[in-house]
Amino acid sequence: MTTDTKQLAQQPAECSTPWLEKTKPHLELIAALLSGVLIVVGWLLAKNGMETPSVIIYLASFVIGGYAKAKEGIEDTIADKELNVEMLMIFAAIGSAIIGYWTEGAILIFIFALSGALETYTMNKSHKEISALMDLQPEEALRITNGYEEVVSVSKLVVGDTILVKPGERVPSDGKITEGRTNIDEAAITGESFPVSKSIDDEVFAGTVNLRGTINVEITKPTSETLFQKIITLVQSAQSEKSPSQLFIEQFEGKYVKIVLTVVALMMFVPHFALGWNWTETFYRAMILLVVASPCALVASIMPATLSAISNGARHGILFKGGVHLENLGNLKAIAFDKTGTLTKGKPEVTDVIIREDLNEEDFLFHIASVENYSNHPLATSIVRYAKTKMDRDIMKPEDMEDISGNGVQAYFNGVLWQVGKADFVGRSEAERFHNGIALTLAEEGKTVVYARDDKGIAGILTLKDVVREETIKAIEALKQEGIHTVMLTGDSQNTAKAIASESHIDAYIAECLPETKVDEVKKLKDQYGTVAMVGDGINDAPALATASVGIAMGEGTDVALETADVVLMKNDLPRIAEAVKLSKKMNRIIKQNVIFSISVIMILILSNFLQFLDLPFGVIGHEGSTILVILNSLRLLRN
Repeated sequence: MTTDTKQLAQQPAECSTPWLEKTKPHLELIAALLSGVLIVVGWLLAKNGMETPSVIIYLASFVIGGYAKAKEGIEDTIADKELNVEMLMIFAAIGSAIIGYWTEGAILIFIFALSGALETYTMNKSHKEISALMDLQPEEALRITNGYEEVVSVSKLVVGDTILVKPGERVPSDGKITEGRTNIDEAAITGESFPVSKSIDDEVFAGTVNLRGTINVEITKPTSETLFQKIITLVQSAQSEKSPSQLFIEQFEGKYVKIVLTVVALMMFVPHFALGWNWTETFYRAMILLVVASPCALVASIMPATLSAISNGARHGILFKGGVHLENLGNLKAIAFDKTGTLTKGKPEVTDVIIREDLNEEDFLFHIASVENYSNHPLATSIVRYAKTKMDRDIMKPEDMEDISGNGVQAYFNGVLWQVGKADFVGRSEAERFHNGIALTLAEEGKTVVYARDDKGIAGILTLKDVVREETIKAIEALKQEGIHTVMLTGDSQNTAKAIASESHIDAYIAECLPETKVDEVKKLKDQYGTVAMVGDGINDAPALATASVGIAMGEGTDVALETADVVLMKNDLPRIAEAVKLSKKMNRIIKQNVIFSISVIMILILSNFLQFLDLPFGVIGHEGSTILVILNSLRLLRN
């Protein structure tokens, strides 16, 4: 882990990011690229016999390219009281310069600086998604005390306080309604596509949106214990955990540096006394060892392959936020999906229209759409939109329109009363008997049923459903072919979850999930399968996305989901997940090839140097040549 990563992990979520912290990744990358340009200039000067100017240019390349890594290495060495790979690379570059090989030392600095700059640029940015979450939680509330209204900070609310929440406002804290009726958009908490009707004694959550009526809410939880605050806490804790691969790399760095520097130190003295080498030869061999043992090819084994794979994915609409996430996809054993907006379109659509025998469909839709067009019901827009595609006439304004909150709407057409809404509103027993009880069957399929009644009885029913995306089945089947277990996590009811899971060919499903439930289920999957991915698009998915081994967000999802996720599907194209898995497996194979090859070359060069078979030019050729070969092997990932 770099110093920047450590500082980020320790930084409180509420702290604003300093300007320097924002620009530092860009400065490192610019410095690395500038050092590369200076290397070319220095090499051209040396080729034309201008040795002194070339050395000055190389020194500038050393300082500009190596400053960030040298500073980081020194600070980490002081803080951890242990040498690291950054220090080894600096020693190797200095050793190369001491024996007159300025170009090799500068290239060593350039490759390491470039990889470090790119690593810094793609670091986790947990403070961004936390800030985005905090923006959704109101800072002030309208508290009612003894009939008087006063605006207070949300942090000052205590259990038992009564607050007033107007239409269009977000609920400041968890509580229960003591006065009023409304529809609440709970997508931030449950992810459900349909707003929920709320009345007296119903529970409301902080961060949700009051869509219609003005309500009085009695606070039932302290601000620090609200469900929304739990989401923030879960994201923070999940992103602060170190992955096993990070821990392994940190342990590997320390051991590798100690071994190399110990052997180099011994190489500077032991051969003189034990083998009779002269001091010049002893120092010469020690410097060669420092150069050929530097992990230049080893570093190049991973970064170019990762960047090539990331570029390949970007061309196909798959955005990876770092190589570790792409690497983890290749080990994927299970994947969890949010339902709304991920497996489904996220918008309710009319799926069935069933009418009484004496009516025709256009007349029925005309009356229903005319009523719903002036309704505040959450499903009204979908019904009107559907009706307009099926009719050749315009909607009219009915007479004596009345919206009966929580039940439905009614209006008169030429003296005939039409009622549209729930079964209880139009007469439950008659509604359930309509067409031999077909409404109950449709409800079991996860569909929302809307009833219509005229002066002759039940005129018909419409059903609405958040329909499965066309590409969902293809995506699920492709993942199954890769041997990946699929699970759906949703805040919807059992009936809806069962229906969508069946249509999507999902292996398993968990219904009625709150954000913390999704986190628990993802943890269970990780215990059972190891590497697990989570796919989602909503604020409520953020904790689960952060908890999963790999979080995958839909490109049209919320800002919080996009910031929290490790992978983003830019075009909401689910089949791309299976392609990303295949790309990851190919990348992992190439990285293994590179690592084995680079380590083998280093060992051969070290042995040849010890046996005095290797001169410095050939050592440089072997060392830099192996670097070039692993990079060329990595570039194969750029191909489709």
